[in-house]
Amino acid sequence: MPTDRTRPALRLPARDIPVPTSVSPEAQASIVRGMAAQATRYPGPNDLDGWRALAVVTDEAVRGMVGGTLPVFDGEVERIDLGGLPVHVITPTGLAADDRRVYLDIHGGGWISGKGEVCRVRGALTSVSVGARVWAVDYRMPPDHRYPAALDDCLTAYRALLKERRPEEIVVGGSSAGGNLAAALMLRARDEQLPLPAALVLSTPATDLTEAGDTWQTNLGLDNVLTGSLLPAIQLYADGHDLRDPCLSPLFGDFTKGFPPTVLASGTRDLLLSDTVRMHRALRAAGVEAELHVFEAAGHGMFLGNTPEDDEKAREIRQFVDRQWARTAG
Repeated sequence: MPTDRTRPALRLPARDIPVPTSVSPEAQASIVRGMAAQATRYPGPNDLDGWRALAVVTDEAVRGMVGGTLPVFDGEVERIDLGGLPVHVITPTGLAADDRRVYLDIHGGGWISGKGEVCRVRGALTSVSVGARVWAVDYRMPPDHRYPAALDDCLTAYRALLKERRPEEIVVGGSSAGGNLAAALMLRARDEQLPLPAALVLSTPATDLTEAGDTWQTNLGLDNVLTGSLLPAIQLYADGHDLRDPCLSPLFGDFTKGFPPTVLASGTRDLLLSDTVRMHRALRAAGVEAELHVFEAAGHGMFLGNTPEDDEKAREIRQFVDRQWARTAG
């Protein structure tokens, strides 16, 4: 979102920001690779073909990074249909026959990309990371399906899962736009008097779609993945609805009425660091158990590879969800 010129602002001189030596060599290399990233050029609001083409390009880029995961994935991948909603059920090899834990995975992609194979691949990666069965929700997206279609689909998947599992056997998680939907799903489920899961995982979530957070400005240009404002995609997704509605911007929800234990993760160069930190503070203020991990020099989605920092983040999340599953078992 462009800076409001009517507000006081600090003008900084042009300066070079070096690649930090405070992170692993692998992370430094990831930052160097990302320095060549070009800012996303969003189509006009009425250019529906342009939005569809952007989704294809984005998905192709993601497949280029992780597309080899499924062929070597040691487990089973099954697609189920929930009244027209595809859900990919992913079961890693080695799970005990009586292991009923399920991780409901809501993919990111700026509300416009991440479907099909990308959804399956991300679900497979999540299943390995958390060591549990995953339901990966292949929800509808703009430009053809706008708010609240994606959230409705996530609620449909959660309702279906509750018919097969006790709530304490379920963890819900999402990153970026998926983190937005995961948090909004908790508010929506609670308001519809559904039982809440054992835990919630929010990785670099978009929690305030008004882009009011400080790092929307201070990390602009530092983040290698989110290279500019998301406002065009946000406006396409929101379809004219009030951006302060908690089902669009979960930060504005009332967490005192019930919310699951939550782990949040971000990085010091993440454009959505403020959204993550503010959500953590709001949960803590409401008395919700909430754990925050902020990683040095990491941008949106960490370092997008096999770095020690990415591994550390995965361990922290695994430990958190394992604790919550263990605490609610029985």
